[in-house]
Amino acid sequence: MVKVEKIKAKRYTLVNGDCLDYLSKIPDHSIDLILTDPPYNIAKYSTGNIDLPGRSALNNDLGEWDLNEIDPFAFVQKFKRILKPDGNIFVFTSYNLIGKWHAAFDSEFDTFQFFVWHKTNPAPKIFKNGFLNSCEMIACMWNKGHKWNFTTQDEMHNFFQSPICMRPERLSNPKHPAQKPVALLEHIIKIASNEGDVVFDPFMGVGSAGVAALKNGRKYIGIEIEKLYFEAAVKRIDSMDRKAIKR
Repeated sequence: MVKVEKIKAKRYTLVNGDCLDYLSKIPDHSIDLILTDPPYNIAKYSTGNIDLPGRSALNNDLGEWDLNEIDPFAFVQKFKRILKPDGNIFVFTSYNLIGKWHAAFDSEFDTFQFFVWHKTNPAPKIFKNGFLNSCEMIACMWNKGHKWNFTTQDEMHNFFQSPICMRPERLSNPKHPAQKPVALLEHIIKIASNEGDVVFDPFMGVGSAGVAALKNGRKYIGIEIEKLYFEAAVKRIDSMDRKAIKR
């Protein structure tokens, strides 16, 4: 059993613990947007370091947290219970897992689509024997009447283009291998929720979704099982909350 630590403020709640354990404590129909980035289980499909010219080695042995397989069927009914009828779900995933998310969620929601994050500066491929890993997939689910905020046709494309998270935004201590750029998360939050809404992230990592949520006038609930990442998330989210209050 993972020991649970909880930090509660006016605009955010942060939990260090197992998200499956804590989900039962979230009230029914209280979440406007579920935006999360679960482990991709990369180490299961590729292991070891990859030398990159001019960059530090890319390590696919990410840690024990990446080895824990995510079962979308364990989340579908829990997500449905806490999501408001007009809410949205965005789940970052990979080619090897998107089929599992579809199998679990497609029959439970009116719409299952995917959104693509196109990375403009992906890791180079030394051997020219395949495509660059320049895209990540995001499974999107909602029901009729869901919130949807667009001002231009360009915003309605199902992709977003940006660099991967780089310094100074990317943390070096601790360094999270899957840290997402705040700009990408802001884009999703703006189109899929309104100011004052509650954004929920059961795989918080170092808190980038929380930073994006508070920056754009939303409330936030985040859960992270790894203590080191949780502590980093607390610092980032508290800092953003203080900045937002001063505005």
